[in-house]
Amino acid sequence: MLIEHKGLRLRPYQCSAGKLTIGVGRNLEDRGISSDEALMLFDNDMKDAIKDAMTLKWFPKLNPARQGVIVDMIFNLGLGRFLLFKKTTALMAVGDYEGAAAEMLNSKWAGQVGKRATRLAQMMTTGKWV
Repeated sequence: MLIEHKGLRLRPYQCSAGKLTIGVGRNLEDRGISSDEALMLFDNDMKDAIKDAMTLKWFPKLNPARQGVIVDMIFNLGLGRFLLFKKTTALMAVGDYEGAAAEMLNSKWAGQVGKRATRLAQMMTTGKWV
């Protein structure tokens, strides 16, 4: 009955009281979400990022740390925006990890995410988790 009354909205919207709401009347401003709910969403988003990364034919050839870089970037950017890193991805595909790292750092994205970009570039260069 509540779903019938409130509806099911999969994108945030303003309810009649002006509160940011999602789902079946979940008031995000006053109630938010629980840690368990946040981790469930994160788990689903990670699965999607890994699935997207697996569409890159060169991805399975990377070691785990470099795969982690790709998944992190896809999680952050989405696959479509990640694929706009044409030079970076071309260098990754041929194993030029230093060149790929330099291209990562020479991007608007690097300025937006700061230390995250530096860390991911280091991981791309070394192939080691840092």
